[in-house]
This record gives sequence, structure tokens and C-alpha cells, in this order.
Amino acid sequence: MRIKSALGAIALATLPTTVLATNGYFSHGYGTISAGMAGAGSALSQDSLAAATNPAGMAFVGSRSDGGLEIFSPRRSYTVEGGAPNTAQTFYLAPGAVSSENKAFFIPHFGYNRDLDNGHSLGLSIFANGGMNTEYSGDNGGTFGGGKTGVNLEQVFIAPTWSWEFSEGQALGISPLIAYQRFKAEGLRNFSGFSSNPNALANNGTDDAWGYGLQIGWQGQVTETLRAGASWRTIIEMEEFSKYEGLFAEQGGFDIPQMFNAGVAWSGIQNHWLLLDVQHIRYSDINSVGNPMMPNLMQAQLGDDQGAGFGWDDMTIVKLGWQWQQDAAQTWRAGVSYGKQPIPDEEVLFNILAPGVQEWHFTGGFTHHFSESLEVSGMAFYSPRKNVRGDNPMGPGQEIELGMTQIGTSLSVGYQF
Repeated sequence: MRIKSALGAIALATLPTTVLATNGYFSHGYGTISAGMAGAGSALSQDSLAAATNPAGMAFVGSRSDGGLEIFSPRRSYTVEGGAPNTAQTFYLAPGAVSSENKAFFIPHFGYNRDLDNGHSLGLSIFANGGMNTEYSGDNGGTFGGGKTGVNLEQVFIAPTWSWEFSEGQALGISPLIAYQRFKAEGLRNFSGFSSNPNALANNGTDDAWGYGLQIGWQGQVTETLRAGASWRTIIEMEEFSKYEGLFAEQGGFDIPQMFNAGVAWSGIQNHWLLLDVQHIRYSDINSVGNPMMPNLMQAQLGDDQGAGFGWDDMTIVKLGWQWQQDAAQTWRAGVSYGKQPIPDEEVLFNILAPGVQEWHFTGGFTHHFSESLEVSGMAFYSPRKNVRGDNPMGPGQEIELGMTQIGTSLSVGYQF
């Protein structure tokens, strides 16, 4: 119990303040250095947040600690066109454009790594996701006729990591993952007739859950100028959200999907690195996220194993990063990534709550060394507006358009010892 209480204190200190991340509800990158290259870094690790992407990379970062904070600003909205008076068989929304009210959030991160004898190292990386966060006003009855409407999901990961450089330039790593998440939903009472437990559908405050998983990876030197790396994260099995067992499929289930990372890093141009990563996130494996709204809403109740979800597809993201070592003190970075957003056109109704539609991310960053031990890194990114438009499946003749744009910046301090 004392261990869980201590982990809970860490989790609460690290949780983002209600933020919607960028590739679905996963961040575009973890740690300021990797995020400055659009999240690339499977083959080239440079700080003690490396375990979030590839735990094997911790074998190459040395003894160091890193801490930082990201300021993140997503701008989310939806527009409704067309409609008619509701009947017993329809669910029309009020026409017009509505924007989410919360637009600025703070996301901390922390890492520590220590080299040991014989190529071994031990570390700890703490990083966060937010997502599915919206807050629409209750004006004119609210989005779904239930007053103020929105959901909030926050996740933090605690990753103790063992890595081993088993031969020169070749390393393996393993991170047992401890996850903590919180969720609340408001404004959904008009879906009560579709719920297996209307008392556990919405407006029940914040619920929380713990879960556990595993991430493993390899990173190594392939040729004199080429590095490669790959990692796999299991599904993280989470406790159910009992306060929302009448909303999420599998009686409040909200496991965290498995993820794959692979990449290469090439240093064939003096003082430059070029990085290419591919990331795959399997949202469709998680029923509460991947189940479609229709026809499930008419064939099962919300909260049942096959209850309606958000209908998200899997995402595959390609990330290209560049790094230039200008001199011993100054490093510059840039990156771009693209992943087809996970929301099909026919799933726009429920995804008013979770408009994770971003596709492109453009990033830049730097590191400045004040001494051999102390460095400061910065990053900024821009994700241009993406819209997804589709028919209201419960309101014939009505169309819904989801849209979002994002900007963000982070600063971190690294100390080598």
C-alpha cells in the first residue's frame, strides 16, 4: 500500500492538466530533444526520457537526469449544418459552430539514468499523455442536450528501465510500465436509453485506474554511419472505470493500446544526423476506443463488451528528424511527421468529445551546453488545422465537421554526472 501511495503521489505530480495530445491521444514525441525532431529517436537516444520511445537507448545516454515542462495549446471546434426537429428515432444537434473552452495546458516530464558496470544501466522515465479532452459550454442546452459537455482523459507512465550494452554498440532494454489514468465525462444524459447502466454514464466526477504493461527494445550500430532501433509496447491492462461502466465498452474498460517503434539514424554528413522513424499505434484493439458507434449502438448497450465506442482506426506515423551539431556548445534540430488521423467520416458524432484529428507536425529545437555537465534544450511545434466532415448517423440530412489546430513549446534541463 505504501508503494502504491508513493506511486500515486508521483503520478499526480506528473499528470498533464487536461490536454489533448497529437497522434490520436499519444504525444508526437517524448522528451524535449526527441520532440524537437518530430518524435524521432528509436535509433538515436540522447536523454533519460529515451525509454518512452526505446528502452534500449538508455544504454547510450550515460549517467544523467532530465526534467522539463511543455506548454501546449490545442484549438478544437465542431460545426453542425442542417437538421430537423427531433423525433423518437432521431438525434439531431443544434446547428452552429462551437469551440472548446480550454486552450492551454502544462505537461511535465522527468528522467534519470545511471551507468553501472559491464554495460548495464538503470533508469527511470516519467512521461504523460492526455487526450480526449473537451469542454463545450452548456449554452442552448449543450452539445447533446445535457448541459455543459466534454470528457477529460489524463495518463501518466512510470517506466523503470534496465538496459544492457551486450557488445560494443549493441544494446537491449526492458521497461516494466506502471500506468495511472483519470477520466470524467459530462453532458451525456440523453444517451441514457442506450446505456447498460445509466447511473454510470456521465456526470460522476473523476474516476481513476492503475495498470501495468511492458516495453522492450533493441538499439545498435549497423555501420560506421548508420544506427537502427526498434521497440514494442504491450497492451497496458488497466483497471475499469467503475464510475463510467455504463459508457465505455467492457463495463468501463479503457486499456492502453500496444505500440511499435522502429527507426534508423544516419550520420554520413559531418556534424549532421538524419533520422527516420515509423510508429504504429493499435487503437482498434481497445473496444472502448475502436468499436464503431454504428451499428453497435443499436445492437448492444453502452458499457457492454460490444457497446459503441469512438470507432478509431489504427495509426501509422512516419517521422523525419534532422540534427546539426554547430559546435561543441550548440545543437539545432528540426522535424516533420505525418500520420493519417484515426477518425472515419462516419464516426464524427461521438468524436465531438474526442476530436483527435491531427496529421502533420512541424517541429524545431535546440540544445545549448553551458558546461560539460549542464545543458538546456528547447522545442516548439505546429500542427496545422485538420477537419473531418461526415453525416450525423442519428440525424438524416445533418452534417458534422470536427476541426483542430495545435501549437506547443517545451524547455528542459539536462545534467550529466
